[in-house]
Amino acid sequence: MPKRFTIVVSQAQSQNPKKRAIEEAIVGSLLGERGVDVAIVPHLYDLKADSPELVGLQSLASDLIVCAWLYPRAARWTLDRNGIRGKEGQTLIAAYGESDEDEPEDDDTTPEDDKQRVLESRPTPNRSVYCLDLRTHPSAEPYIEEVRRIVAEGTVSTVSLGDFGPLGNDGDQSTADPLAARTPPPAPTEQPARRWYPVIDYSRCTNCMECIDFCLFGVYGLDTAETILVEQPDNCRKGCPACSRVCPENAIIFPQHKTPTIAGSPDVGGPMKIDLSKLFGAPDPGAPGADKAVDVAVRERDEQLLLAGRDLVGDTVGLPRRQSQAKSESHDELDGLIDQLDAVDL
Repeated sequence: MPKRFTIVVSQAQSQNPKKRAIEEAIVGSLLGERGVDVAIVPHLYDLKADSPELVGLQSLASDLIVCAWLYPRAARWTLDRNGIRGKEGQTLIAAYGESDEDEPEDDDTTPEDDKQRVLESRPTPNRSVYCLDLRTHPSAEPYIEEVRRIVAEGTVSTVSLGDFGPLGNDGDQSTADPLAARTPPPAPTEQPARRWYPVIDYSRCTNCMECIDFCLFGVYGLDTAETILVEQPDNCRKGCPACSRVCPENAIIFPQHKTPTIAGSPDVGGPMKIDLSKLFGAPDPGAPGADKAVDVAVRERDEQLLLAGRDLVGDTVGLPRRQSQAKSESHDELDGLIDQLDAVDL
């Protein structure tokens, strides 16, 4: 059976007329095209796990092209935490803040080292999920062209595992043309309440458990395979991204945060292979003020504890691995850094 695609347009949280015009133009242009189903849903990040929209998306076996007002990395892992998974589809649309001239191969969201990542041990459905950032362009045309390009290149045959009721006419595909366009669901009449919670990038996560040690609000838990997950998202304190700052792999995303690296931008940061800053007077790892991200995270957590009427804990709770690592490091690292520079043969 020829491959089908479902185009999911995730609405902006606001009623901005320019954003609504882009969403409507995408839907209007793609509606009626063969091989394509079109769905409009409220903002992905705000949807509850039992919402009809998420339940409908979970039932799909088709490839997905998701157009959202989010970084693609944030959109992908927001879907993932709700059981909507697939291989990462490569697109020619740059993420917000990137240049369209950047090559896809330059995307550094996947770390290159020998650490075991959670994603490597998890089964992935045999379908692709493409995420397009609607903030990149001021008009709908680039997104429409990219969707058509992806659909045109999708020539691999698949076996349908069932129809997505809200997108189909009657839910029965037995005699229907698999490439025929279908009637979309009505646009949402109202947006759900805005939410705040972390999502985990399992292509980076090593299951180190630092987040569950650090968070004191019961947000994180473990599944049956002892893998970290966001178990109680609504326990998260609104506006607090502290756990993302202590994650050593930059695997925790808060899609609505104002800082791009925390919100899921491709520029996730991370340690340099050779830390040249230490050659020019930077403090030792164990010195006060050396780890600024952790200092900020500790302060943010204490602020939330205070607002919740709880005792402050400072850096005495939830940082055992970092503290033990700092104590075990040598205070004289100059020789090691010089050796690394020699090996580079500058």
